Amino acid sequence: MATTASIKKAYQLAREQYKSIHVEPDTALKKMNEVTISLHCWQSDDVGGFETPDAELSGGGIQATGHYPGKARTIAQLKQDIEKVRTLVPGKLRLNLHAIYGDFQKKKVDRDQIEIRHFQTWIDWAKKNDFGLDFNPTCFSHPLAEDGFTLSSKNEKQRKFWVEHVRRCRKIAAEMGRQLNNPVVNNIWIPDGSKDTPVDRNTHRALLKKSLDEIFADHYPKKYLKDSVESKLFGIGSESMVVGSHEFYLGYAIQNKKLICLDNGHYHPTEQVGDKISSVLQFVDELLLHVTRGVRWDSDHVVIFNDEIQLIAQEIVRANALKRVNIGLDYFDASLNRIGAYVTGIRAAQLAFLFALLEPTATLRAYEESGRTFERLALLEILKAKPFGTVYDYYCLQNNIPVAEEYIGIIQKYERDVLSKR
Repeated sequence: MATTASIKKAYQLAREQYKSIHVEPDTALKKMNEVTISLHCWQSDDVGGFETPDAELSGGGIQATGHYPGKARTIAQLKQDIEKVRTLVPGKLRLNLHAIYGDFQKKKVDRDQIEIRHFQTWIDWAKKNDFGLDFNPTCFSHPLAEDGFTLSSKNEKQRKFWVEHVRRCRKIAAEMGRQLNNPVVNNIWIPDGSKDTPVDRNTHRALLKKSLDEIFADHYPKKYLKDSVESKLFGIGSESMVVGSHEFYLGYAIQNKKLICLDNGHYHPTEQVGDKISSVLQFVDELLLHVTRGVRWDSDHVVIFNDEIQLIAQEIVRANALKRVNIGLDYFDASLNRIGAYVTGIRAAQLAFLFALLEPTATLRAYEESGRTFERLALLEILKAKPFGTVYDYYCLQNNIPVAEEYIGIIQKYERDVLSKR
């Protein structure tokens, strides 16, 4: 285990290495204050929610795989897990709630009847723990979503039910933002689509546009609410057509001044979401980022420090867009310790942004603009061997957070003392 003195000494040596390429790690660490991660509540309980006792994820073309013991089964347990995670990662965090995570007091409350009172205990908890909140309608795991259509349903009663649900979610999110004096991102994702090739895609997309227009007819101050829409390439049960495609939502977001959510698991495996960021930012004020790790498809594995997340972070930093991008995580792996999944994923995302902030972007751009592509390539490769991990260790130390492998033992103890007894 590294001592405080050894971490500080290693950081000073790292500073010297970075200064040789005109990078100041102290400045990079200050910029990390602009990196806020919105932590997805659904990793803790496998997207079950608390509408009913022992609620389970169903439908929507999404799936949490694995049966590792210790998942959160109550709101109190989920809060306990999030508070534990908070002690193991540096930096600023938010908590992203789905509508099924309301405090329903064991009473049946259908989705079109939810109110702010069902989330007041979350708001009070967020105030006490200095968390921002984000929110999402839950348009899956419900009888009226079983046929694969919600906001784009040709069944008018069914469509209206989901319109009312999302309208209420926006109202709740805006009130959360007002009480916290911190804007809440309300992100709309729906599972609507077709397993086999449809003939009438157009009507479903016209109905989705109609539903969104009805939902957004309610106006709330932007200082309390940020509206976002999220596309997907395909899902289980929607392999041939997804109503809310990237093109649909990108057009809608630009035309109606909404955030577009880029989930890096929602595109073809050969597409680079990092490459989309600078394009989208030309046309929207802000965007929402859902960071995940797809393996062969949108399989929502724990985020790791790989090429994909590095490019995403680099493109945001290179565009000087940290204040225009809302960063959230979105994965749910039930095959391993869920607290470990949280902490590993958060640290990987933070490490990617720190790596990007430790890049001599001005030098690289100058090489590029003068056609010195060898020098650009060489410097990018040299950066991979620089001691950015040492800088992250010092970042943890600055924030009184366990450094490097120290968090592994702490999570193991939490599993023995808490998770194993659930």
